[in-house]
Amino acid sequence: MIFRTTLKPLDRKGEIAHSTPLFLMGSCFTDSVGGRLRQELFQVLSNPFGTVYNPASMAAIATRIADGTPFTADELVEAHGMYHSFMAHSSLSSTDRMRVVEQLNERLHEAREFIKEAHAAVITLGTAYVYELRSSGEIVSNCHKLPACNFTRRRISVAEATERLIQTVVALRRICPELRIIFTVSPIRHTADGLHENQLSKSTLLLAIDNTVEQMENAVYFPAYEALIDDLRDYRFYAADMKHPSEVAVNYVHELFAESFFTSATADLARRAEKFTRRTVHRPLGDDAQAYITFKEETIRMAHELMGTHPELQKAITKYLTDYELLDK
Repeated sequence: MIFRTTLKPLDRKGEIAHSTPLFLMGSCFTDSVGGRLRQELFQVLSNPFGTVYNPASMAAIATRIADGTPFTADELVEAHGMYHSFMAHSSLSSTDRMRVVEQLNERLHEAREFIKEAHAAVITLGTAYVYELRSSGEIVSNCHKLPACNFTRRRISVAEATERLIQTVVALRRICPELRIIFTVSPIRHTADGLHENQLSKSTLLLAIDNTVEQMENAVYFPAYEALIDDLRDYRFYAADMKHPSEVAVNYVHELFAESFFTSATADLARRAEKFTRRTVHRPLGDDAQAYITFKEETIRMAHELMGTHPELQKAITKYLTDYELLDK
């Protein structure tokens, strides 16, 4: 007997490779997937302004990147002794107002230049609920813990969500006309909204994506949501908070992604690359200095072998060696 409703991979093999940069934007599930791809040495840029959950904020960010309009100091809001952008995560906030502007514009430039060379974009939606500033009607990506009275919370309609997703695709393709779009819905449940409200939210996103994929060429839906909710569907595949997927679940979704978009050669290279990146985080546990020196030399030798046969990995490998202090100074 079969006790699972397994999903078949999409028939899109070859659309993602180590030589094809991949732009990711969306919920915290995006960062989990992006982290796995980085470990496999793919060229990835994920959430340059931090996590973003709703279609309206994604459209605003994509349009800002496409327009290239610089951030200015008067756009920032001061709260809790720090300066914030409603378009960015609090990790980009600071007590230094001009430092925030500088960081935002660095991220803006980086994202625009990266997308110019990108082959595909993965857009992961988390919720159809949005927060609007009462003073201006602007939908924000991050409320930065300002008082709730400053915002109006609502669930956008399927029609509005569709319009925002199409706006996002159009904006990204102004930068890279041939950009392929991969939509997903995050399997993370927003239980604070209520279970029924969360289902309504996710359903809105799924319908909006379906509408968008029908209207836009080279756009596809990848079933990350269904992989967890319908296939795994067991609390042993969730983290302790019972909302976020466990590491095992993220790995399972990533395997489905690889089976959908990687050739066998790309999948093999990804496995070899991950063996290398796992070695870079190794640290000696005892006093055997020579053993660690030998391990380090073998790791560097592995890096040179990978770069010799796959020069497209050189930039990513060099960064790993530098970040983990494996290069001689």
